[in-house]
Amino acid sequence: MTRLPASSTPLAGNRRHSGFVLVAVLWIMAALAALASIYSVYTIRTASESHVLDDRVQAEASIRSGLEMTAYRELAAPDKAKPSQGRFTLRLGRTSVAVWFHSEAARIDLNAAQADLLTGLFVAVGVDPAQARTFADRVVGWRTKPDAGGGSKEAALYAQEAIAYPPRQAPFDNPLELTLLPGMPQSVVERVLPFVTVFSGRPQVDALSAEPTVLAALPGMTPEILNQFLRARAKDPNNRDALLQLLGPAKTHALADNSAKVFRVGVQVDFDRGRTVRAEVVFGLKNGGDDPYDLLYWRDDFDDPTPLAWNFGR
Repeated sequence: MTRLPASSTPLAGNRRHSGFVLVAVLWIMAALAALASIYSVYTIRTASESHVLDDRVQAEASIRSGLEMTAYRELAAPDKAKPSQGRFTLRLGRTSVAVWFHSEAARIDLNAAQADLLTGLFVAVGVDPAQARTFADRVVGWRTKPDAGGGSKEAALYAQEAIAYPPRQAPFDNPLELTLLPGMPQSVVERVLPFVTVFSGRPQVDALSAEPTVLAALPGMTPEILNQFLRARAKDPNNRDALLQLLGPAKTHALADNSAKVFRVGVQVDFDRGRTVRAEVVFGLKNGGDDPYDLLYWRDDFDDPTPLAWNFGR
């Protein structure tokens, strides 16, 4: 009897077929595992993104609640008792909300302050007096319109120093424009940012809520006057007329009234599970209409995670 070669037997064929099926099954399992991994990553990312979106919606609602409560406190208070600063807390949904607010007039307005007040601010943050005057001149030059003939000494200075842009020759839109001024160090800009604004519109500052650094910048201010004023303000902050008189010659650059309409609000939103979101907002009160205020500036941790200038918790 003639024997068939081993490779031609049905058993060998079945083995080859089984081996092919096994490889195919292993390949399919590997593909399914890869698909499962991709789907798992997608699911995690989708859940994470949905969670972030939910946090943002809740945080914005909490921030706006803080703004509304601040506006209500200002609008509801009698004219002679309107607070120029304050703090409070509230609870909204799954968040605890802490709010601090100050009159924006407590800051020095880059578009309205006179050169001597600006000089005082630069000196107050540690700049040499001669250099401080130069910086103040650059601030005034940036915001000053050209003369009737279209000429501008400040524009000529920029051209002389080969700066690729001219001065704005219009009001500051943002305090960060200070970084565009010739010779202005970034370190100096960072030091003055917490004490300046473009929203007050007043050449004076609100002495009732201004920081000591701002008060120290007032022309005519001395350490003795400043210390006496700060002690009196802490003891009796509502004695407006007496406090203003304590400023002596510095009072010409100060206000002690309650007519401020623009406020800077710092809001800290603490979620129950531990996350914290902060925001800094400036709004202007309205005399009527459906909305009690107009938003002038809004910055929060979602849009810009860099540290906020607002001193939270003070």
